[in-house]
Amino acid sequence: MKAIQFFTITFIFGLLLFLPSTFAQDYTRWGLPEGAKARLGKGQISGNIAYSPDGTLLAVASGIGIWLYDAETYQEVALLTGHTDLVRSVAFSPDGNTLASGSWDHTIRLWDVMTGEHKQTLTGHEWEVYSVAFSPDGNTLASGGHGMLRLWDVITGEHKQTLIGHTDSVNGVAFSPDGTTLASGSDDKTIRLWDSVTGKHQETIGHKNSLFSIAFSPDGRTLAGGGADATIRLWDVVTGERKRTLDKHKSFVYSVAFSPDGRTLASGGGWPDGTVHLWDVGTGEHKGALTEHRGGVYGTAFSPDGNTLSSGGADGTIRLWDAVTGAHKQTLTGHTNDVWSVAFSPDGNTLASGHVDNTVQLWAIVTGEHRQTLTGHGSEVYSVAFSPDGTTLASGGVGGFIRLWDAVTGAHKQILSKHRSPIHSIAFSPDGLTLASSGDRPGGSLHLWNAVTGEHKQMLTGHLNRVYSIAFSPDGLTLASGSDDDTIRLWDVTTGAHKEALTGHTNRVYSVAFSPDGQTVASGSYDNTVRLWDTVTGEHKGTLTGDARVRSIAFSPDGSTLAGGSTDGTIRLWDAMTGAPRQTFTGYTRMIRSIAFSPDGTILASGSSDGTVLLWEIIPTMEPPLLGDVNRDGVVNLSDLAIVGSNFGLTGQNDADVNGDGVVNILDLVTVASALGNAAAAPSLNPQTRAVLTAAEVEGWLTQAQQMVLTDPVYLRGIATLQQLLVALTPKETVLLPNYPNPFNPETWIPYHLAHAANVQVTIYDTKGAMARQLDLGHQPAGYYTNRSKAAYWDGRNESGEAVASGVYFYQLRVGDYSATRRMVILK
Repeated sequence: MKAIQFFTITFIFGLLLFLPSTFAQDYTRWGLPEGAKARLGKGQISGNIAYSPDGTLLAVASGIGIWLYDAETYQEVALLTGHTDLVRSVAFSPDGNTLASGSWDHTIRLWDVMTGEHKQTLTGHEWEVYSVAFSPDGNTLASGGHGMLRLWDVITGEHKQTLIGHTDSVNGVAFSPDGTTLASGSDDKTIRLWDSVTGKHQETIGHKNSLFSIAFSPDGRTLAGGGADATIRLWDVVTGERKRTLDKHKSFVYSVAFSPDGRTLASGGGWPDGTVHLWDVGTGEHKGALTEHRGGVYGTAFSPDGNTLSSGGADGTIRLWDAVTGAHKQTLTGHTNDVWSVAFSPDGNTLASGHVDNTVQLWAIVTGEHRQTLTGHGSEVYSVAFSPDGTTLASGGVGGFIRLWDAVTGAHKQILSKHRSPIHSIAFSPDGLTLASSGDRPGGSLHLWNAVTGEHKQMLTGHLNRVYSIAFSPDGLTLASGSDDDTIRLWDVTTGAHKEALTGHTNRVYSVAFSPDGQTVASGSYDNTVRLWDTVTGEHKGTLTGDARVRSIAFSPDGSTLAGGSTDGTIRLWDAMTGAPRQTFTGYTRMIRSIAFSPDGTILASGSSDGTVLLWEIIPTMEPPLLGDVNRDGVVNLSDLAIVGSNFGLTGQNDADVNGDGVVNILDLVTVASALGNAAAAPSLNPQTRAVLTAAEVEGWLTQAQQMVLTDPVYLRGIATLQQLLVALTPKETVLLPNYPNPFNPETWIPYHLAHAANVQVTIYDTKGAMARQLDLGHQPAGYYTNRSKAAYWDGRNESGEAVASGVYFYQLRVGDYSATRRMVILK
C-alpha cells in the first residue's frame, strides 16, 4: 500500500510540473489552444475508460484528449493533448508506465504516465483507429482500424505486422491473459482469433451483427462480445462454440468488461438505452441494471481490486458504482457532448449552449463554472437564443419543439409547437416581441411567433429545402434565412412578404448574419466561402474564402470584424470593411458548429462537436475613433453625416454630438463634413450613398451653416464640403432609367433622376395604349431616385387592384415639360 501511495504522490507531483496553468486545479485552462482564454466543459466522452494496473488512475478518452483522474480522490490530474481528432480508445501498459491512445486522426500516441509527456506517435493506419490493447508482457501493442489490425513494438515504436482479414472497421482488440492469442471484433460481424507471435489467423467466430467491444475473461477461457444487435455473446475460446447469449439491452452494446475475479460481466448500452447491466458469467443470470446514465454508455471498467465499476457515457458523466451491490457511489461531471449552439446573455455574464445530449447548459463567463443544466428536450438541442432583455431563453432542436425558459431561475415557461421536423435555428427580434424559428420541412420551415404570448403569427414559405439559419436585421423589419437550397432569402417581418432571393452560393447556406448597421448581410456556406450582400439593393458586395466549409458566422458588435467557424475546426477573422484576413484560431479536434461574440466584443465563444466551448480573447485592432467617425467603423464617410442629421436636436450623451457640447446641431454636422473634406476634394458617390443622403437634406444643412458666423478653418472646410456634396447630389439632367428587375413577376422598381424640383408622375400602358396604372408621386426635390426606397414602385396591378396579364408594357415619366417612355416585360 505504501508503494502505491508513493507512486501516486510522485505522479501527481510530476504532473503539476508540466501543467500549463500555474493553478493546477483550474483544469478549464489546461492544454488551451493559442489565443483561447478558457474552456467550458471537458469535451465529450468519445471512447472507453481504463484503470491503471495499480488502480491509482482512471483514464478517459474524450473529444479533446485523454483526461486522467486520481482514482482515490476523483480529481483531475492531467489532460493529455496532441491528437487532432477525438480519442476512441485508451489502454495502460501492464507495468503502468505507458498509456496508449488511438484516435480518429489515424494515429496511436504513447504517453509517459509519470510525466504526462508525449513519447511517440505511431502512424500507418489510413483510417480511424478504433481500439488499442497491450500484450500481457507489455512488448506489443495491437491497434484496430478500418478493415485492418496492426501490431507495434512498444519499445521502438516500429510496425511489426499487419493482420488482414476483416472487411470492415475493427472496433475491439484484446490479448488473451497468457498472451498467445489476439482477438479482434469488427463491423463485418466477426471476431477473428490470431496467433499473437506469428500473426497467423487461427479461427473466425461469427456474430449476428457488428461488434463494438470484446474482452477475454481473466482465466482466458471465455470471450465476450457486444454488438449492434443489442446482445452480448459469450464464446468458448478453445472450441469457438457460443456458450450463451445475454439480451437485456434495448440498443447497441458499446462496452463489455470482466471483473478481476471473472465472475461478473458488465456491459454498457448505446443510445437511448444508457444502461449498464451486470451478469453472472457462470450462469448467464442477470444480476442488475444500473440506470443513472442518460444516453449511450461508451466505456465500462472494473478497478483492479474489483470493488468499483466505472462507466462513461454520452451524457458527459463518469459514474462510479459499488461492483458488488450496484449502488451508485459518485458522479464525475464536466464532460459534455456535441455542442450545437452557443449564445451570450445580453449582459455578457452567462453563456448558454445547446447539446446533442438533449440539454441546455448555462455557464458563468467570469469564472468558467457550470451554473445549470436545463432538461426537458427529448432529443438534440440545435439552437439557443436569449431575449434582448435577458429574461427568457429559447431553445429548439430535433423534436420540433421550442422551449422557453426563465433565464434567471431556469424554470420552464412554455412550449411552442408548429414545426413537424427538427428546428435548426431560433432568433428574437431586437425589440423582443417576435421569435423566429426555422427547420427541416421544405416550404413550411420558417415560423414567426409572438415572443410574449407564444401565439403563432405566421408561416413564411419560399425555400425549397430545409432552413439552417435565420437572423433579424438591427431594425427588426427584415428577416434573413439561409437554406439547403443554396440561397439566402430576405423577408418583410411585418407582412411576411418575400422581399428578395440572394443567389450565388454553390452549396448549402449554413449561417446568416446582419452587420450592426444593417447595411450588409453575410452568409456562410459549405462551398467554403462567406459572401457579403447589400441589404438595400441585394447586390453581391464581396466574397471571403477559406479552406473548409463554413458552419457559423458572426459580426462583432462594432461591425469591424466578421468571424467564421468551419468544419475543419478553424475560426477565421476578417476585416468586415475590407475583407482582409485578420486572425486564425486553431486547436479544435472537431468541427465548429456555432460562434458568438460577447456584447462588448472582447470574447468570442465557439461550440464544437468535440463537446467543448472555447472562449477566445479578441484584441481590438482598430485605431482610436477618428473625429467625426460617429458609427465607429474606422472611416469618416457619408453614413456618419446622415447619422448626425437624423439626431438633430437631441441632447445628452450621444455619439452624434461630435464636439461634446451636449446637443446635436449644425456644428457637429459641419465638423463631420470637414473630416470628409480631408479625405478627398469631393466625396465620392455611389448608389448606396444616394440612399443615405438627398440633395434637399444637404441644401437645408448648408443653409443653416451659412446663416451662422463661422470663421474656424475646420468649419469653413466643412461648409465647402457640403457645397461640393450638394452639387454631386443634384443631377445635371432629368432622366428615366430602365426598370429593375426586368422581366419581372409580380413587382418592379422604376428609377429616375430629377434635375429640378417638380411634380412627378409615372403612367403604365399596355401594348394597345390603354392605361394600366398611374402613379402620382407628388412634388419631389431634385435628386437621384434610383434605389428601392426612392424609385417608383409598381406591384403589377391595375387601377382596380387586379394583377395584370403577362406581356409587354410601357412606362412613361412626366416631369413638367419633360416626358420619356421605356419598355418592360411581365413574365409569369
